[in-house]
Amino acid sequence: MIKDDCYKEIKKGLILINTGTGKGKTTAALGCALRAAGHKQKVLILQFIKGSMKTGEIESLNKLKPYIEIKQLGEGFIKYRDGKPQITEKDINNARESFELAERMIKTGGYDLIVLDEIINSVNFGLIKIQSLINLLLQKPDNLAIILTGAYAPEELIKIADTVTEMRPIKHAFENGIKARKGFEY
Repeated sequence: MIKDDCYKEIKKGLILINTGTGKGKTTAALGCALRAAGHKQKVLILQFIKGSMKTGEIESLNKLKPYIEIKQLGEGFIKYRDGKPQITEKDINNARESFELAERMIKTGGYDLIVLDEIINSVNFGLIKIQSLINLLLQKPDNLAIILTGAYAPEELIKIADTVTEMRPIKHAFENGIKARKGFEY
C-alpha cells in the first residue's frame, strides 16, 4: 500500500545523472521533461555536442512549447583519429559559449527543470572544467531540478547528485550490423 504522504509536493530541485555506455540516457531525460510538461512545469533542454541533426525529439518537443524549449548547442559529435578525440578550436569555443548559456539560463530561475544533455561527455573531453560545472550545480536555484547526461560520469559529479542511473549495454542491434533507425536512435 502506498502512503498518501509520499506524493506531497516538495519544492527542492534535485540533481539527476543518467550515465553509462548503454542506450537511453537522453531518452530517460526526455521522459522526465515530458512528465514535467504534463504538470505545466517549464523545461529547458540544452544539447551539448550533438549538432543540428534533425531528430524526432526536436520535432516532438517543438510541439510542446511553451512548456518545453530545446536548443541544440553543439557542432556535432567529436571526431576521432587513431582512437583519440580530435578536439578543435571550434569545439573549445562552442563548449565555452554553450556553458555560458547554461549558466545564464540556470541562474535566471525561470525553469523548473533543465536538462544538460551530453554535458558529461563535454567534461570528459576536457571542453568544460568539472569544477566549473560543480560550482554551477551547487549555486542553482533551490527549486530547479537539473538532469545531466553522458557516459562515464566522474565521481565528483556522482557525489553531489541526488539520483544517479547507469545505463549499461547487454545487447545492441549495432552489434549485428543494424544501423541507427529513425524513431529509435534519433
